Amino acid sequence: MPELEPLYTSDEMRAAEAGYDTSELMERAGAAAAQVALQVLGGAERWTVVCGGGANGGDGRIVARRLEAAGKDVRIVDAKAGESDLGEPHALVDALFGTGFRGEPRPEAAALIGRMNACGAPVLAIDLPSGVDASTGEVAGAAVQAKETVTFHGRKVGLVVAPGRRHTGTVHVMDIGLEQADTSVQAVTPELLRSVPRRSDGDNKYTAGHVLVVGGSRGLTGAPSLTALAAMRADAGYVTVAAPESTLPVFEQRLLEAVKRPLPDEGGTVAQGSAEVVLELAEKASAVALGPGLGRGPAASELVRRLVRELDLPMVVDADALFELEPADWGGPRVLTPHEGELARLLGRDSKEIAAHRLASVREAAERFRCVVLLKGADTLVTAPGAKVLVSSLGLPSLATAGTGDVLTGVVAAFLAKGMEPQLAAVAGAAAQHRASVEAPQRAGLVAGDVIDALPRALA
Repeated sequence: MPELEPLYTSDEMRAAEAGYDTSELMERAGAAAAQVALQVLGGAERWTVVCGGGANGGDGRIVARRLEAAGKDVRIVDAKAGESDLGEPHALVDALFGTGFRGEPRPEAAALIGRMNACGAPVLAIDLPSGVDASTGEVAGAAVQAKETVTFHGRKVGLVVAPGRRHTGTVHVMDIGLEQADTSVQAVTPELLRSVPRRSDGDNKYTAGHVLVVGGSRGLTGAPSLTALAAMRADAGYVTVAAPESTLPVFEQRLLEAVKRPLPDEGGTVAQGSAEVVLELAEKASAVALGPGLGRGPAASELVRRLVRELDLPMVVDADALFELEPADWGGPRVLTPHEGELARLLGRDSKEIAAHRLASVREAAERFRCVVLLKGADTLVTAPGAKVLVSSLGLPSLATAGTGDVLTGVVAAFLAKGMEPQLAAVAGAAAQHRASVEAPQRAGLVAGDVIDALPRALA
C-alpha cells in the first residue's frame, strides 16, 4: 500500500534477509554506504571508520575499502581489539553496532561513542546510529549523534520513533535487493490523505460530518474555538459547540459558522446536569470532541464519565477529559489523544519514562483502555488493541506550540464524523496536521491558527 511504509524491527529485518547469501548482502550494503558517503561528505579527505565485531563492522570495512579506492585517506578503528584513537578525521563512519543492538553500551563502547560525538567531524552512521535500539527507538545510554544515516532495504523503527529519531540526521534508504515484507510498525505517507472522504454532490451539511465540540471554561475558550475551526477546515459540514452558558458571548465573537449551545454553568465551568444536555445535542451529531478547555472539577469529571460510557458516537477524548480517566466499557469508538505528560498520568508513570519508551507506552495504553490511543509528538504514534502501530512523522518542529493539540482534536473528530475507521481517522488527522505545518508559510512563529488556515491545502 503506497500510503503505508514498512518500518523494520531487528527480527523483521533478519527475516527479510533469510535465504540470501550473507557475504553478498554485506558487499551490497557496504557499496551502498560508500556511495552515500561520497555523495554527501565527498569533500572529506581524511576518514575514520569505527568498526564493531559483527556484520555492521563488516559493512564498515567494505566502506573503508571503497573510500580508499576513491583516493581517500582512511583509518580503521577496530573496537573489538580495543582500539580507540580516532585520529583527526574530516569525517567519521559509525559501524560500531548494528540492528541487533539493544540495551546500554558497555563502558568502553560508551567511551568510544563519546569520543566520536566530541571529535567535531560529521558522522555517517551505517544502518542506524550506534546506541539506538533498532526495534523501539529507545536509547538507554550513550548513542552516536549522526549527521547522516544510511540504512538498507527500509527504515528501521528506531530511525523514526523518538528518542532514536533525534540521533539520525538525514536518513538515506538504499536498496540491496530484498523483498518488502509486512511489519508491525508502519509509517504513513502523504498518500494516506487521499483516503479521507470529501464532500460529494449528494452531501448536505449534516451528511458531510456533524462534529459536536464539548468544552470551554472561562479563560479556556480558545481551545474549543481552535477545535471547532479545525473541524470545519478539515471539511466537516456542521459544527456545534456546547459550552458553559456564561462563555457563549466569547464563542459568538470567535466562531461565525459554528452553532453554539449553552450548558449549565457554575462560575464559568460546566455544572451538574450538563450530561443530559450534551446527550440530547448528540442525537444530531456524528462525532464528538470532548475535553478542550473543559476545566476540572466534580461536575466536569461526571460529565466525562457519563459521556464516554453512554454515547454511542465516535469520540475524541483529549485535554481535560483525560484527567482522571479510567478504563471503561465505552459507549462507542473512542480515540484518546494524550501527550507524554497526559499518558504518564493515565498509566501512573513519570513523563520521562513515557518519553524514553514511547512505543511500549502507546501499546500498553491501547491494551489498558481498549481503544485507539494517539500519542502526540514529532513521531505521532497511533495504535489500537492488537493492531499495528502507525506513525506519522510528516511535520515540522514549528508544530511545538500551544493549541496544536486542540487543532488535532478537531481534525480527528471531523474524520470520524465522515465515517472513517477510528485508528485510520486518528493517524490521518495527525498526517493532515503535520502536512499543514509544511504548507503554512511560517517556519518561525507558527501559531495554531496558521495550521488551521493551511489544512485545506494539506487536504487538497
